[in-house]
Amino acid sequence: MPETPFIFEYKNYPLIPIKFLSKERETPLIDALLDSGGDFIVIPYAIAKYLKLKLEKAGCVDTAGGETTLCKSILTMVIYDTDRKLTYENLEIHVSDRNDLPVLLGRHPIFEDHEIIFKKHQNKLILQPIQQH
Repeated sequence: MPETPFIFEYKNYPLIPIKFLSKERETPLIDALLDSGGDFIVIPYAIAKYLKLKLEKAGCVDTAGGETTLCKSILTMVIYDTDRKLTYENLEIHVSDRNDLPVLLGRHPIFEDHEIIFKKHQNKLILQPIQQH
């Protein structure tokens, strides 16, 4: 039997409500932008600082918003649906030195674990879990 999909409201942008957790802190609910053009999750430095993450240098990358320096770290991410949640533990994320970018959810791990369905005319973004055999 297929797993129940996660369904989110989709108005102008594909936003997914999430929280990040470190060993010390938890963020409030954040609307993160689903980014099919990105390889991984990128958060602004201010969130990493709030979570007191230990950062490791990862290098410079070109983004749609210009060049940015990235560090990487490990945390827990929780995706929230109306009545349930999906938790990714020990997730490697990247931290931008810029604070003018939103939280970006790149292809890893969301696109690897879900079929992504945009129903723009129904104002829905659907994450259908992929069946692992």
